[in-house]
Amino acid sequence: MSCEANGSVGIGLLGAGVVGSEVARAILKPSVSSVSESGLELRRVLVRDASKQRPDISPDLITDEAESVLANPEVAVVVEVMGGEEPARSYIAAALSTGKHVVTANKEVLAKHGDELVRTARENGVALSFEASVGGGIPVLAVLQDSLGANRIDTIRAIINGTTNYILTSMEESGATFEDSLAEAQRLGYAEADPTADVSAYDPVYKLCILARLAWGASINPDDVYREGIEKIESKDLRYARELGFKIKLLAIGTAGDDGIRCRVHPALVPSDVPMADVNGVLNAVEFNGDRVGPLWLQGRGAGAGPTASAVLGDVLRIARRIRVGDRGRARFATTSGIAGAAPPPGISTMNEMRIRYYVRLSALDRSGVLAKIATVFGDMQISIASVIQKDLDDARGIADVVIMTHPAMELNMQMAANLLSELDVVSSLDNLIRVEDYVRSSGS
Repeated sequence: MSCEANGSVGIGLLGAGVVGSEVARAILKPSVSSVSESGLELRRVLVRDASKQRPDISPDLITDEAESVLANPEVAVVVEVMGGEEPARSYIAAALSTGKHVVTANKEVLAKHGDELVRTARENGVALSFEASVGGGIPVLAVLQDSLGANRIDTIRAIINGTTNYILTSMEESGATFEDSLAEAQRLGYAEADPTADVSAYDPVYKLCILARLAWGASINPDDVYREGIEKIESKDLRYARELGFKIKLLAIGTAGDDGIRCRVHPALVPSDVPMADVNGVLNAVEFNGDRVGPLWLQGRGAGAGPTASAVLGDVLRIARRIRVGDRGRARFATTSGIAGAAPPPGISTMNEMRIRYYVRLSALDRSGVLAKIATVFGDMQISIASVIQKDLDDARGIADVVIMTHPAMELNMQMAANLLSELDVVSSLDNLIRVEDYVRSSGS
């Protein structure tokens, strides 16, 4: 699809919510020369309720009929910022099939249907761009696809959900409960009325799928990613972790090694002296480790209308430049990062064989012989204990918190030990089991 006679590039916008409205405003009233000189022309804006007043968008542009965008010959680039799986997936597929370039911020659609959509884009010779789907305004995908193209990536670590990071930061700084911190995040607009996608870690799982596909060329389905949210984290866990020299963060982690690709999202104890521990509030951060570049760090605002619109418009401008010089662009998704001709990485690896340290908090009877019974369970499961600390004592119930730090142990063994600990007559409850994300210190870091 070429430029129109006047050199303009027609844009069709699917969705006019917080992000969509910001994109529309940036096109209609550009504040920087890169947009004003790009020839972008907003042709149609698809909304659910066409009768709703939108002061920044002319009523002539508004439609509630998808075909007004998808079948519009004046639209060269479709921008999807509706969110959700359907009808967004169907609209993206239809746009690509009719030869329109697509820019999307939709991590759920890309995580679940990315391979299919990339095939459709390639078959029709158009671009599918999605920088805004991970990290908001942080140029994570551009760095991974372009700047790190000469590297084999062995590790990705990321805080890529601002809502959960805000909640954990609030709990740590104020001692508030999870429920109170969540309510505050909702009041401030950081969390949705239904926060499940964030606090139960579905959102970072989708984003990790995208990162892993780009880094390793592997087809990662959300079901391949171990997922654990932050609902069980209590303020005392954050306090105990701090006393032990750690902070607790919800991490998205991908690794590629001899045992395959392993992707996991879960709360983790992070050493207090590494940069990831200081990523607070709604900020996002992504760490890549490449064989040539070593550790690389990106941090910034990962959500919100401004940062997301920034990433969306960046993709739109790149496509517009290609259109103006006759370059169709290309869909970039399941393209293996690394040296050309390198063998593809192994398949997907499960959590069971992973070796890692653990933080265990349980409520146990405050009497002699208790620690011996607990230690026996760990010994039987071939788990070495690094330290045991007795914390908050409830005199009335005769129950104390026992915090145990282990040496690296196999995940399967730890899960079996957790079940056995819960059945001990001296253990009132096993309250939390959190993995410890260790960092290898090197002279170059």
